[in-house]
Amino acid sequence: MRIKVNSNTNLTGPGEIYAKEISSAGNAFAYAIYEHSKLPLRVFEAARIATAMINGCQICMNWQTKRDVSQMGIEKGVIDNGIAPDESFYTEILNKDYSNLSKREILAVNYATLMGNKPKELSKDDNFWDEMKKVFTDEEITDLTYCIAGWMGMGRVAHVLGLDQNCSI
Repeated sequence: MRIKVNSNTNLTGPGEIYAKEISSAGNAFAYAIYEHSKLPLRVFEAARIATAMINGCQICMNWQTKRDVSQMGIEKGVIDNGIAPDESFYTEILNKDYSNLSKREILAVNYATLMGNKPKELSKDDNFWDEMKKVFTDEEITDLTYCIAGWMGMGRVAHVLGLDQNCSI
């Protein structure tokens, strides 16, 4: 770990030790994503995996929301939004094979990738926005944007501090 955490404490992470109020707000945001997103689960997962790859978070790349979200104490939410992806869905995205994804899923991957790597270019790419608006409502775009922002932020915290190698989840 890149920062010292006292192993004699019952606290679960450095945020609870060094930045409790900020960490609590970040965690609440992360939970809200899984509890309140209205996106179809496959679209949600496509963007989430793409973001995990950008962040380099090993735990996030191995996470499958339908299978794993109960570890967060969440029993309802985005997991109720359609059919859960199968193992090949995750493997193919991790291998950058999008041949079996729907147009919406591919756009979600591309949106997460652009938002994570080229946000300035994304904001000016009228052709990309035209494509997004053909298949996503404004509500879905907003939902997707906040989800990606949460994954980017919390995933980068985990990766940069080295927490993604021994996260309690």
